[in-house]
Amino acid sequence: MFISAFAITLLVAPIQSTEAAAAKYQNCKELNKAYPGGVAKNAKVQNKGGKTKYKPTVSPSLYNLHTGMDRDKDGIACER
Repeated sequence: MFISAFAITLLVAPIQSTEAAAAKYQNCKELNKAYPGGVAKNAKVQNKGGKTKYKPTVSPSLYNLHTGMDRDKDGIACER
């Protein structure tokens, strides 16, 4: 009986992903409250703007929502 209840829980319970919960921020100030180092499109990008204080969070879906906030087009939106 326990195995059946466990199997049903696995089938019914939704699987959540951090990528699925990507939010749209109005500006870099709002985005930096949640992601102090900004958002990078992948782990291989390098900051063109010089030295930064924080490491960016890698999230392709979040970056794609905020490409307009990547002023220097280096693959990191709102880096600081």
